[in-house]
Amino acid sequence: MINTNRLNEILTQSKGKKICVIGDVMLDRYLLGDVTRISPEAPVQVFDIKNSEHKFGGAANVSLNIKELGSEPVLIGVIGNDNEGKIIIEQMKNSGKTTIGIIEEDNRPTTTKTRVIADSHHLLRIDSESKQNISEETESQILNILKNDYYEIEAIILQDYNKGVLTKSLINNVIKFANDNNIKVLVDPKFYNFFEFKNIFLFKPNRKELEEALGKKAKNENELLEFAEELFDKINCKYLVLTLGDKGVMLFEKTNGEIKTEKIPTFARKVADVSGAGDTVISTIAVCLAGGASVSEAVKIANFAAGIVVEEVGIVPITKEKLEAGLK
Repeated sequence: MINTNRLNEILTQSKGKKICVIGDVMLDRYLLGDVTRISPEAPVQVFDIKNSEHKFGGAANVSLNIKELGSEPVLIGVIGNDNEGKIIIEQMKNSGKTTIGIIEEDNRPTTTKTRVIADSHHLLRIDSESKQNISEETESQILNILKNDYYEIEAIILQDYNKGVLTKSLINNVIKFANDNNIKVLVDPKFYNFFEFKNIFLFKPNRKELEEALGKKAKNENELLEFAEELFDKINCKYLVLTLGDKGVMLFEKTNGEIKTEKIPTFARKVADVSGAGDTVISTIAVCLAGGASVSEAVKIANFAAGIVVEEVGIVPITKEKLEAGLK
């Protein structure tokens, strides 16, 4: 495992480095309260709200993780002309993040996930969203924002939740632009665009996403390696980071036609909530690479970071202080 001296060296070198996040921006709303009785109107629980909270979700949570680790996120995404969109803008300004990359589409709701929680237990999640592709005009705006700021960007994270921001044409245009300018592209994929992310630096699906995309289940690690070989052939990435939940992470590297595999065990001590763990992994990897870490070092630190955030209920960012305390 990485020691605290090496971690500090990496995070010191990554401080202030710009990392662009393009993808589905979300608002996470938490309704916190108690359930103590059954409704007389129907056989359902009565939830008494005590408090409500708003947090960054989706690509916005990835950018928050980057910010908390000391690098500078450039978040590019789409919100609606609604109250939830205004909350995102306000919270971004309050946390010192630029809103220049946030584009408003009038006929689109801001993607919002409302979680109802009592005594640390999720009772219900209510989603408000559109999965329609963004307009060609919005695509052009995203590319223009990226091109105006690209010369300072260390890496681009494509954060896909299949909510319509990362269209096939936008994915292809961003990757071509990044490769033309020697910018690393890191991808956190979802089902619909899975095989569109070709010729990239690093691809980070979880096991379920990989199996669903390939249409088959792996019975053991040998079959996972076969799946990795098949995926390398389809998308031509340099590194594949396969997250395995409580089984840790497998890192695959393809060099001169040969695949090297490294198994990294999980570090979670107790799991309260896995929401946002994937966001933590991709953002931590990007920050560590910006700080001069090898991919193996970056993945080990990211895996450790994910083990820390799943100990808390709700989507919470990793911080430099939490990482240092955990390693000690």
